[in-house]
Amino acid sequence: MAKSEEVHPVKTFGWAARDTSGHLSPFNFSRRATGGEDVRFKVLYCGICHSDLHNIKNEWGFSIYPMVPGHEIVGEVTEVGSKVKKVKVGDKVGVGCMVDACHNCESCANDLENYCPKVILTYNGIYSDGTMTYGGYSDSMVANERYVVRIPDGMPLDSAAPLLCAGITVYSPLKYFGLGEPGKHIGIVGLGGLGHVAVKFAKALGSKVTVISTSPNKKAEALEHLGADLFVVSRDQDELQAAMGTFDGIIDTVSAVHPIMPLLGLLKSHGKLIMVGAPTEPLELPVFSLIIGRKTMAGSGIGGMKETQEMIDFAAKHDIKADIEVISIDYVNKAMERLGKGDVRYRFVIDIGNTLAATKP
Repeated sequence: MAKSEEVHPVKTFGWAARDTSGHLSPFNFSRRATGGEDVRFKVLYCGICHSDLHNIKNEWGFSIYPMVPGHEIVGEVTEVGSKVKKVKVGDKVGVGCMVDACHNCESCANDLENYCPKVILTYNGIYSDGTMTYGGYSDSMVANERYVVRIPDGMPLDSAAPLLCAGITVYSPLKYFGLGEPGKHIGIVGLGGLGHVAVKFAKALGSKVTVISTSPNKKAEALEHLGADLFVVSRDQDELQAAMGTFDGIIDTVSAVHPIMPLLGLLKSHGKLIMVGAPTEPLELPVFSLIIGRKTMAGSGIGGMKETQEMIDFAAKHDIKADIEVISIDYVNKAMERLGKGDVRYRFVIDIGNTLAATKP
């Protein structure tokens, strides 16, 4: 059971969900004082991730209320601890999906804090002192400098925010599984918040990219706007048949239940199907389809802090931005409704800096 946040001295204001209805409304809470290794920053923008929608409604079964969501957080540094070396007051920074880990395990030693058994999530988690973690739908944020990402000069903050979750979620498997490189043919399943940035990163890394979608009306968007090389309608058996055995790897970004066997059929021998979407119900796994062709099905979740900084720097160098719709905080409940229907192109970002203060009771 988490302690009351009132043990912290810094008054903070945000929007929170109080129960499984997921309805968000104004919420006063507090954050810890700035420690020696901490960075405090004014939140300017916060992206809305599909996991925010799952969490505010407790669809994954481990939600803690009240909940201030948001793990795609960017802003401007207002205070640093005496031991901080990475950033200074005035710098633009971000915080993604995690704010702490054990720093003693093998994963932490290998810069993979995201796989630490004791990782502490940016929101809906409990700090080592027993208090709740609250996310970026709020006016300020404080985090250990290890979990703070430097946003390169000139990078637009609003479209950079979603990269702190969506960007690293697709960049990490492209790198780890050797899929994002010249000569590789990669499929991206789903053209949503994750999928559209996956196309951009895969292309920038040199891969040939095919978008695999149930929606034929997304073809022009995928090819002309996002720069994909090919487009396959997953409900068209002729198109699927023509593409059989042609992919080195597939990044599956879909968070709804969907058939896996057709995707495995698209892979070459030794091909890799990497799951980064998180359906709320189990998927059916056709093992025989893995055995024939020695294919691999794996999962991947965000990345460590070193790789997250690498991803942001790569995105800035290659002008990779999320396609966003900027909203005010008082539109957030409507945005969640639209997100549930897939009605966003492709990521909502809340303008915290200009709209949050006006909603204080």
